[in-house]
Amino acid sequence: MSDPNEVDQNGNPVPETRVLAIASHVVYGYVGNTMATFCMQTLGCEVAAINTVDFSNHTGYHQWTGTRTPAPQITDLYAGLRNSNLLDYDVLLSGYIPSADVLHEVTTIARDLKFRRNTMNHGRFFWVLDPVMGDQGRLYVSEELVKGYRDAIGQGSDGPDLLVPNGFELELLSGVHLAGGGGGSEDGGELERKPTGDNFEADLGQVKKAIEVLHTRNGMPMVVVTSVRVQGKQDVLCVVGSEKKSDGSSRCFVVEVPVLDCYFSGTGDMFAGLMVARLREEAAAAGLLNKASYASEDDVLATDLPLAKATVKVLSSMSAVLEKTMQARNKEMEMWEGERKGMGQVASVDPQDHKGEEGGEERAKSLARTKAAEVRAVRNARDLIHPKIRYEAKELQE
Repeated sequence: MSDPNEVDQNGNPVPETRVLAIASHVVYGYVGNTMATFCMQTLGCEVAAINTVDFSNHTGYHQWTGTRTPAPQITDLYAGLRNSNLLDYDVLLSGYIPSADVLHEVTTIARDLKFRRNTMNHGRFFWVLDPVMGDQGRLYVSEELVKGYRDAIGQGSDGPDLLVPNGFELELLSGVHLAGGGGGSEDGGELERKPTGDNFEADLGQVKKAIEVLHTRNGMPMVVVTSVRVQGKQDVLCVVGSEKKSDGSSRCFVVEVPVLDCYFSGTGDMFAGLMVARLREEAAAAGLLNKASYASEDDVLATDLPLAKATVKVLSSMSAVLEKTMQARNKEMEMWEGERKGMGQVASVDPQDHKGEEGGEERAKSLARTKAAEVRAVRNARDLIHPKIRYEAKELQE
């Protein structure tokens, strides 16, 4: 196997990387493995995917068909890879998981892959965990699965190396209310579920406190909170990351990005997929791929961490793609509105939209709006490969 710290002969800064991605799959649109796999492959990673669900489309359409993959089937698929000696992965990326049974199997797979890779002396195995549980104060998985995630992040060296929750998920896992003033406990107990991470109520000091809990209590090496809306910052989203020092203390940085007036699906998967490649790139440049969790020395400043540099690149790519997606959405909806007006009110609902059904026109518009906002990842792949750096990471000292 080649040295993972070397740049390849084509000048690709992302080292040779093999990823096992375990997440959802949709036939139409870009979420889950569909999004994350495309992003990683675009940046040169070899990706094998196990789908935890197979749906016709993502849930943003509020209707879908498909099936959830039972845990025994995931066990069987992984056994097939093992029996054929196809386990030479550098990274596990796990996203949406439908049940506690499936999560248990994913953690078993992670432990097995870590043991195999870390005993081969060809770079350290790395697990990126996106704990998909809810958003905007709403939980859309079972309480049993929430408990399963809390257990998974407490497994020490067998657990994830990088956790990428949103603000609401950070609250659930840490037990720290991002707005402060009670509503939970730092022992991971019950937390009053208010959308503090999403409605411009969060306090950056509380975000840092929550991350520190995951560092010290759970031993989590790296955390990046993907979207936090902070008090007094109506026009920006804060992305907050940290890598713990050897004593468990945090090194927090924050990157501010503008809020776009558009609802996108799959941005968390996009962030996680791009982060896999960009963190490998930055860790390779720092000579850290042979160290557990790609750990930097304690004297490295928060803003100089490979994690911070990778986060800036990822967000620069994403903002470019999402801005172009929003522009395309606006044009598409203008055309849709024009076509509807031309058809007249009587014929304004297509047969498949249940013509005559109460609220049918609004439903048709909602579906059209969701479709128009599908992330244009393929069309704008150049922005994934060659991002123009737009942001900077700043040390979070609050």
